[in-house]
Amino acid sequence: MSAQKQRQYPSILVIVAVSIWVTVTGNFAFFSNLFAIYPVSWKNAGFISSLVILLIALTNILISTFAIGRLYKPLLMIVLLVSTASAYFMDTYNVVISSEILQSALQTDASESLGLLNARLFIYLVFSGVLPCTLLWFMPVSKQAVIREALSRGKLIVLSGAAIILMLFLFSSSYASFFREHKSVRFYSNPETPVYTAIKYVQGKLEDSDDTSFKKIGLDARQEVSDRKRRLIILVVGETARWDHFSLNGYTKITNPMLAERNVFSFDNVWSCGTATAVSVPCMFSLLDRKNYREKVAKSTDNVLDIAERAGINVAWMDNNSDSKGVALRVPYTSYRTPELNPYCDDECRDIGMLEGVRKLVSASLSGDILVVLHQMGSHGPEYAKRYPKSFERFKPSCSSNLLEKCSQEEIDNAYDNSILYTDFFLGHVIDYLRSVSMEFSPAMLYVSDHGESLGENGIFLHGFPYAFAPESQKHIPMIFWAGNEFGREHRKLKEQGFEHREFTQDNLFHTLLGLLDVKTEVYQPKLDIFYP
Repeated sequence: MSAQKQRQYPSILVIVAVSIWVTVTGNFAFFSNLFAIYPVSWKNAGFISSLVILLIALTNILISTFAIGRLYKPLLMIVLLVSTASAYFMDTYNVVISSEILQSALQTDASESLGLLNARLFIYLVFSGVLPCTLLWFMPVSKQAVIREALSRGKLIVLSGAAIILMLFLFSSSYASFFREHKSVRFYSNPETPVYTAIKYVQGKLEDSDDTSFKKIGLDARQEVSDRKRRLIILVVGETARWDHFSLNGYTKITNPMLAERNVFSFDNVWSCGTATAVSVPCMFSLLDRKNYREKVAKSTDNVLDIAERAGINVAWMDNNSDSKGVALRVPYTSYRTPELNPYCDDECRDIGMLEGVRKLVSASLSGDILVVLHQMGSHGPEYAKRYPKSFERFKPSCSSNLLEKCSQEEIDNAYDNSILYTDFFLGHVIDYLRSVSMEFSPAMLYVSDHGESLGENGIFLHGFPYAFAPESQKHIPMIFWAGNEFGREHRKLKEQGFEHREFTQDNLFHTLLGLLDVKTEVYQPKLDIFYP
């Protein structure tokens, strides 16, 4: 019996061991970003060492506070797995685990999730997560009376707190500079940032679950009777497109050959509402602007599609992405992710297949104006090479891996640019279809991407950074407008005034759509309508 007791480990010792393990194995991204600012040298050795101690102490406090009773081992295992998964994405793509990233991950469908799987992720999960969890599960931990255990935890928390205070005191000037000038680096701390993000997300969901009456706006929405042609507007919501990879905006590679021949407006100073689809898409259709956007409020309030439908517009959402992120809950919705509806499927179903749905919808709509939203798969990463058919692999060599850091910058850019080339092909055919029905309709197309993408600049890939710290590449987006002769005549003079270079944001979309559809309502703000004279 005494030998068995000797083999048992004090609970606080296990907590410290887990904290050290997570800090050492889960913070490669944190320290690689730190070393870019504070190179390893004798001069910086003290400050860097203090950060290691500070992270261990913070993790001690975090675990000690919540890992109690029967939750002890399960919570430690959750910390190990969460920190391992977070470390993989931060190390591989240099992203931070922001609320945007977490929300997007939870809303990602199975096919998109499969695109992230690879041997490296498996190695991370097994060696940094599963094996330590298995060891922990079978490790005998000594049990103490509740009071003694509380005292032990209290001592660990106090000692960890004292260590933090001491580090901040000894290197006060370095920390003052670090927190003031390099705020973004702290978002790479693991598991502190992922746990904080998860708690914040759950808290927000709990608040959203409170009974909130649905608010209808634009109840006075109407269209004035006229003898003009019916309007047919196709709004294309792009995915992960960057303004600076469109040749229409000066990019050296010809990524927009079809659009260049179709007399389109290309806006080169447009900014997204968020850095992830889960935020940008509902935000751009909401009356709320970026600064005041709240998911709960947006979900419980009419969006511009609801108002357009109330005014008598035939509204439909067609999707080749995961879903509408709650925007199309009250209007007709169709997914084109399966061959049953999409006639253009190979490795995956292509955006061009949604045009078949548009043709059928227009043929079946015998009266009233029509607004169709087409939600693209576009340039969704990291597997850019899957976003286009092989026949569109014009720029070579291209990256075919989801481990982007294994590819050269040229290969990444080429794969991404090929996906933009396919978007150009898709938009070109949308315009050609609209031209084909111009005898019956006054047609127009508006394309706007949901957000941008980092392609390896400064070691950062993908998107989802907190907006305040996100690089321009994740926020600066392309927007394209085309209109038929009758519809576009009133807008052409604006091109001469250089309005394509004026700054716009996705906040303008709500009011611009109402303006294009000629919907009169008190919530319409002409000054936010891009085409308002």
